[in-house]
Amino acid sequence: MHDVVIAGAGPVGLFLASELALAGCSVLVLERDADPRPPLKALPLGLRGLNAGSVETFYRRGMLQPLLKASGADAANVGADPEADEAPAPRSLSHFAGITLDATDIDPAALIYRLPGAAMDGFMTSLEAVTEVLAERAATLGVSIVRDAPVTAVTQDEETVTVTAAGQDYSARWLVGCDGGRSTVRALADFSFVGTEPLFTGYVAKVTFADPHELPLGFQLTPTGMYLRTPLAGHLGMMDFDGGAFDRTQQLTREHLQTVLRRVSGTEATLEELHLASSFTDRAMQATTYRNGRVLLAGDAAHIHSPLGGQGLNLGIGDAMNLGWKLAATVRGDAPNDLLDTYTVERHPVGAAVLDWSRAQVATMNPGSNAPALQQLVRDLMGTPDGTTHVYRRTSGLFHRYDLGSEQPLIGCTAPDFRLTDDISLGDLLQEGRGVLLDFSPQQRLSEQAAPWKNRVRYVTGRPRNDLGFEALLIRPDGIVAWADTPAAPVGDALGHSLARWFGRC
Repeated sequence: MHDVVIAGAGPVGLFLASELALAGCSVLVLERDADPRPPLKALPLGLRGLNAGSVETFYRRGMLQPLLKASGADAANVGADPEADEAPAPRSLSHFAGITLDATDIDPAALIYRLPGAAMDGFMTSLEAVTEVLAERAATLGVSIVRDAPVTAVTQDEETVTVTAAGQDYSARWLVGCDGGRSTVRALADFSFVGTEPLFTGYVAKVTFADPHELPLGFQLTPTGMYLRTPLAGHLGMMDFDGGAFDRTQQLTREHLQTVLRRVSGTEATLEELHLASSFTDRAMQATTYRNGRVLLAGDAAHIHSPLGGQGLNLGIGDAMNLGWKLAATVRGDAPNDLLDTYTVERHPVGAAVLDWSRAQVATMNPGSNAPALQQLVRDLMGTPDGTTHVYRRTSGLFHRYDLGSEQPLIGCTAPDFRLTDDISLGDLLQEGRGVLLDFSPQQRLSEQAAPWKNRVRYVTGRPRNDLGFEALLIRPDGIVAWADTPAAPVGDALGHSLARWFGRC
């Protein structure tokens, strides 16, 4: 019997599997597809954007350099100068409703608690590249992956879960559904999935254009929808506000895509060939809880929305990073009683916010007689420093804040990349997947309090290049600040309570 069975060998399932294996759990991944490299994951249809928060997550597990290499990205455009004393201004920014914003309009003064590090910006990649890096990581850690094994049945009792896939039963202590927006696990385990119905059918395709000059590059909002052409050869995206009527209901033919393109672009653009295509909608749905007994959900299995702004992959990676260490501690038996419940408590509001962000973009893009006025108003507001900074904070993945019961603004947020020496930073210390207690005091005054948790929390002392006014911080395995000590706030019993809350009894 395995500790955990994961349904789905996409990025979320593989990242979660690696987190669990890193913590010593036995993990089995069941994947319904036989082909580990389906065409839809490769460029151009597999094009995805990783935000700065996801880049930071890969960095904190030692996978950033392999991912940059697999993605053909330049590390110099992602990280900061290692000799810098201050974090650079953001260099990349997501769009809002197809409206491109200028990163130079971001107000750096509004981005507190940032330090220079190896992961400062997002970059473009592909599902193929992300999956390959994570599959190699999972294999190195001993994760078993069974392909061509769609899940067909799930039963559970108080102690175990039994999963049937490809005619075989697998037993585990826990099951996590990472099997996508049409999750079989979610349906079989009777999760409630609620939200809003679609307004459009979206298309992404690889085509040969007869007259590419008819279609300018970038997002193009029109009176009848939106289309996108990127520098990738033959890459085409479209949104047709038909109420989602066409999605997966009919075959995607060249003739149909050409009809939609001419309608939404207002041109006579011609498609010579259709090589590959897929459809989607802006249906926005979310599970009301991410846990039902011994079954949990993560990624698209827990929430679906339109791909506008590129938040889907990033949201799923965040789920996996949050869940992994909590589920592993539960498997080991050293977790506080309610630790696993904090997964839904923390991640459900983040998912709900992303769904609303998606809905707001769709509402802005929805054609109609009033649409140009609304779009111009949004463009004007987003083009201000406050508006641009707001978009960056909502989409960068660096400014989510979990409510951990403290008014200190850093607690509940991702930790800055404190640099202790020329060769060691917080990101390096988190690669083991354990918590970290940073003690900046010269007397190592927290050593006695840290000692009982030494197997779960790494105690590190030393003066960082910039301490941001803190004397000590407790960092969870997912990089979230759980406790912070400043000169104005004596340690008292707060550190002990935080250690016990997140790491169990010593």
